Amino acid sequence: MPVDAEGVVRSQVFPGLWLNRTAMLEGDLAQALATLEKGLASEEHAIFCQTLRQRSATP
Repeated sequence: MPVDAEGVVRSQVFPGLWLNRTAMLEGDLAQALATLEKGLASEEHAIFCQTLRQRSATP
């Protein structure tokens, strides 16, 4: 998967799933988790979650 200028892989399938490849390869767990948390706090992830909730509420 392609990485952005910051070395982050941003999932196209699961919006908000951001993986810091550089941090993971260097064993920098704190930075890897910080990047993941930033993705999970993103607007695109909130929209994704809302869409899943709406789909699961529809009979």
